[in-house]
Amino acid sequence: MPELPEVETTRRGIAPHLEGQRVSRVVVRDRRLRWPIPEDLDVRLSGQRIVTVDRRAKYLLINAEAGTLISHLGMSGNLRLVELGMPAAKHEHVDIELESGLALRYTDPRRFGAMLWSLDPLNHELLVRLGPEPLTDLFDGERLFQLSRGRAMAVKPFIMDNAVVVGVGNIYATEALFAAGIDPRRAAGGISRARYLKLTIEIKRILAHAIERGGTTLRDFIGGDGQPGYFQQELFAYGRGGAPCKVCGTLLREVKLGQRASVYCPRCQR
Repeated sequence: MPELPEVETTRRGIAPHLEGQRVSRVVVRDRRLRWPIPEDLDVRLSGQRIVTVDRRAKYLLINAEAGTLISHLGMSGNLRLVELGMPAAKHEHVDIELESGLALRYTDPRRFGAMLWSLDPLNHELLVRLGPEPLTDLFDGERLFQLSRGRAMAVKPFIMDNAVVVGVGNIYATEALFAAGIDPRRAAGGISRARYLKLTIEIKRILAHAIERGGTTLRDFIGGDGQPGYFQQELFAYGRGGAPCKVCGTLLREVKLGQRASVYCPRCQR
């Protein structure tokens, strides 16, 4: 599933080509996504100028003059720019055609993504209860420390909780815990303030670096420019269960936490 760096990479790729452009029409070939695409999306968006392209957690917000298109890439979706009139292949469900001669094309083989319309996107039911963005000052080690007090759940699912902080998915939680030297199985409430300060620094560092590297290509992800991400080449723990630790050489172990695979080094992480 595309995580925050992949979604931010997509946003940065498409924003310069959308902002300031006017939509000529919207072509919907299949409305059957996780939630049905609104029947009147073409009417609402056609003729509108796109003002900004923003991101909240893993949601892209395409802000037009009269409302906002909320898009989620689901498990296998992507948004990329194509030449107007380029034939659509299987699973290419939506084209947002621009007067510039380009179209923003949404592809989603599994159809777990979303394209919804809102007049007040930040108060939409999907976004209103989300925690702070991880790369802002609203997210820090003190927040993690205070919210974790009395929590018996493992630290990894704790930092993946979108009410605690958004966008720290499985890949980047695994990598941040490795970098901070914290065993993902540890109870969230048993970790000190100092270690949470270190974990926060690593979450911010790894997410920022992953964005600069274009995200992580594991299966289907490509950025808005059609290019894959390269952060996968720099993974220390995620997906490397049974392989030697790149730091100490100890074989990495894999366990299940919150029904998700978690890889850690029994020597480097405690």
